[in-house]
Amino acid sequence: MPSVEHVEKHFTATAAVRDVVIGMSDGLTVPFALAAGLTGAAIATHVVVTAGLAEIAAGSIAMGLGGYLAAKTDSEHYASELQREYRETVELREVEIEEVAKVFRDYGLTQAQMDPVVNAITSDQKQWVDFMMRFELGLEEPDPKRAARSAGTIAGSYIAGGLVPLAPYILMQQIIPALWVSVCVTLLALFVFGAIKGHYTGVRPLRGAFQTILVGGLAAAAAFFIARLIS
Repeated sequence: MPSVEHVEKHFTATAAVRDVVIGMSDGLTVPFALAAGLTGAAIATHVVVTAGLAEIAAGSIAMGLGGYLAAKTDSEHYASELQREYRETVELREVEIEEVAKVFRDYGLTQAQMDPVVNAITSDQKQWVDFMMRFELGLEEPDPKRAARSAGTIAGSYIAGGLVPLAPYILMQQIIPALWVSVCVTLLALFVFGAIKGHYTGVRPLRGAFQTILVGGLAAAAAFFIARLIS
């Protein structure tokens, strides 16, 4: 009987998708709510556009910087723990050997089964430290370019998302018609974005789409009616 090659398909770009989700979801929601709120206060179209562009610029910088600092912190934390593990494999050798053994003991291996594996791992310091970082601390070595890439992805996604609800105000003169067009295109964008996000994150696409629409729609509606009430 001919063998069939088994190919496992796992999605591995979780960090990039997370950055796009963070940037795009906020980019679609915050400028949308701002534009709706300003419309509710009966402000002129050009004011909505100016305020919206200013918010997109500020928001993309803030979000991108936040992503950069978060990734940088992860990298610094990994480097700190790596140095500590190297030090402990020298200063607390027996304790660290027992910690390696405990990992295998927790998987149900007997002492006889563990001994050759533990000896093989602890015979090479780099291999030993890599094992401890992954299986004791649950830390993976971060990509050194991750911080800059994360900042760019989040900021770019925020700008792309923010221009969607603002585009009708840029292209149209009358503010109320621009609002309704903005509502339609933004809800459609939220639906598509939510479905794609659900596909990549394991949530049912329709469920993800409606969750995203609900959040964005509620934010915009609240901003519109609060501004209308105050004005």
